[in-house]
Amino acid sequence: MAAADVTAPGAQDEIRGRVSGSAPVPLSVLDLATVGAGYTAGDALRTGADLARLAEARGFHRYWVAEHHSMPGVASSSPAVILAHLAAHTTTIRLGSGGVMLPNHAPLVIAEQFGTLEALAPGRVDLGLGRAPGTDGATAAALRRTERLREGAEEFPQQLAELIRFLDDDFPDGHPYRRIHAVPGPVQGTAPGGVQSVHRPPVWLLGSSMFSARLAAELGLPFAFAHHFAGQHTGPALELYREAFQPSAVLSAPYALIGVSVLAAEDGREARRQVTAGALSMLRLRTGRPGLVPSPEEAEAYGFSPLEREFADSWIANVVHGTPDEVCTGLDDLRKRTGADELMLTSNVHGPGARLRSYELIADAYGMPAGPAADE
Repeated sequence: MAAADVTAPGAQDEIRGRVSGSAPVPLSVLDLATVGAGYTAGDALRTGADLARLAEARGFHRYWVAEHHSMPGVASSSPAVILAHLAAHTTTIRLGSGGVMLPNHAPLVIAEQFGTLEALAPGRVDLGLGRAPGTDGATAAALRRTERLREGAEEFPQQLAELIRFLDDDFPDGHPYRRIHAVPGPVQGTAPGGVQSVHRPPVWLLGSSMFSARLAAELGLPFAFAHHFAGQHTGPALELYREAFQPSAVLSAPYALIGVSVLAAEDGREARRQVTAGALSMLRLRTGRPGLVPSPEEAEAYGFSPLEREFADSWIANVVHGTPDEVCTGLDDLRKRTGADELMLTSNVHGPGARLRSYELIADAYGMPAGPAADE
């Protein structure tokens, strides 16, 4: 497989984050564009733009969105469209997918989409890739126009190789795609009068199991693990990634990011109310009843059965929540346990106010810059 040519001075900075304030590692944002009861998808996406501006001003390193389908409470079915919108509302923060579910798409299409994003926001775009469908089996079949979903997952390494070839425009002579070019892309720099872009989106592999950890290690790519919904596998996956890592043109040493569910509030009881609403939303999703994220009041009034309460408590236990100081302590402890190089924070809550305030409080607690000078 061809690797990205990012060996120019400073190129690995596009992957490796910078620490702001007293945070233990770089902090980033994963926005699931959740839609709460009483709100619209437009509200969720406008909140995302507000949050991206806040994250940029406060020194968060990157802002990712994730691909989901057929979920009323999640408005992020089109990551490339959302990222283009965010690029128009920010100037410095890195933007990316966390991630695009590659088996749902033709690799050429993704290369074109992210080449376009790179042209819109030069040097700021990450391409995070996963092999799960990001939805249920029936919806995945509709997306992929096939019932052979298992084959799509098994073909992920080949799809990844093809995508990177398109991004680098380096199919070998004799390959059936040798004369096909992803545009915008490197071919424009080799055309008469063309100017080569100095950037191309770094590829990340995402995962919630051992498969992507091993593949990322073998290819020398950065790795993002979904601790926020697969926390029981975080330690083994990161250990495998680090032990099997092979240096590449992309990275000389492993770089692991983990997604973390977080909610900070001035009052710890309010934080618990908010995350309980998120737990009820996830319970409904896991039991085939997906819907909008309920309000804290609806969650308080809901009659959990013993099994449902067990699920909700288990889910809440994996959310770092409480007062700002309690959240910072929890994040620091998590970083020490996992050795993660970067923490990507996500908040599955009902309303935009609680979401925005949570990130403000965390930034304040870590002493992250208070204004536009954050990225200088």
